[in-house]
Amino acid sequence: MKRFALVLMVISITFLNVFAQQSTITKNKGYVIVLHGGAGDISAQNTPPEKQAALKSALTEALTAGKKVLSNGGTSLDAVVAAIKVLEDSPLFNAGKGAVLTAEGKAEMDAAIMDGKTLKAGAVAGITIVKNPITAARAVMDHSEHVMLAGKGAEQFAREQKLEIVDPAYFITPERWKSFQKMKEQDSLKRVKEKFGTVGAVALDLDGNLAAATSTGGMMMKKFGRIGDSPIIGAGTYANNDACAVSCTGHGEFFIRYVVAYDIAAQMLYKDWSVDKASDFVINHKLKDVGGEGGAICLDRKGNIATPFNTPGMYRAWLKFDGKNEEINVAFFK
Repeated sequence: MKRFALVLMVISITFLNVFAQQSTITKNKGYVIVLHGGAGDISAQNTPPEKQAALKSALTEALTAGKKVLSNGGTSLDAVVAAIKVLEDSPLFNAGKGAVLTAEGKAEMDAAIMDGKTLKAGAVAGITIVKNPITAARAVMDHSEHVMLAGKGAEQFAREQKLEIVDPAYFITPERWKSFQKMKEQDSLKRVKEKFGTVGAVALDLDGNLAAATSTGGMMMKKFGRIGDSPIIGAGTYANNDACAVSCTGHGEFFIRYVVAYDIAAQMLYKDWSVDKASDFVINHKLKDVGGEGGAICLDRKGNIATPFNTPGMYRAWLKFDGKNEEINVAFFK
């Protein structure tokens, strides 16, 4: 009997230790959300103080929206959607209202979202009537068997999901229209020098799960239904609890060819690199060496943040709560 009791005690202690380890892995004391609002030729010289103030306000509002979800025990998926919606509603960025225009003078938007826990993902491309494209991407992930829908089909799906539909004119701001008219007079070589104003968010929730989301109007004066990296899982958006969550911004063709978002995660998975080392290598060496411009926001399951970029600047912000203290940072330039 004594031996049986001893065996039971050992089993009980082992079970409690395993349970405690699992709880440590799956339950965090804090949460993190990181945002970007685009990278490119961003400097103090070409960003007036009043615009800097407006950008800081918009990014802070988006952080607050994400924090509201995370602090109440909400999921990282819900947090990135809440934050992205704020940025899509702001005319300061190239996503949603204020998106850049195609060669035909229209706003065509792309968005994607990915769950780091399940690797489920959803994306939309070339849509023109959904007020918040990120909600369409989330609907594809949650309510269809597909990963990506495009064009008229994606818009029909959005209607069936009862998402908010607006007139295409809603997205066109006076500033974007003025830029469109000016670029019509320029040659294509000058057009690629514009700022890449894509928006993105990555988050870590109290359950230890990661999520990533990206939304964009693409490239100014794009033709032929061009689609960039933002809605392509692994190129501009990726999340995996075993590595990190990533949202990219930059010259999409390069991010697609070099599968940048996934490549950062792969460096962590296969080389056991930190999120900082992996993202720096991909953005500032591998991508830069072939002429690819842009940046990424990255977040691992321990709450470590990396925001590398190889352009003069990148709009970025993060909010980190470790269970006791809250850290907030908004930055634009190197």
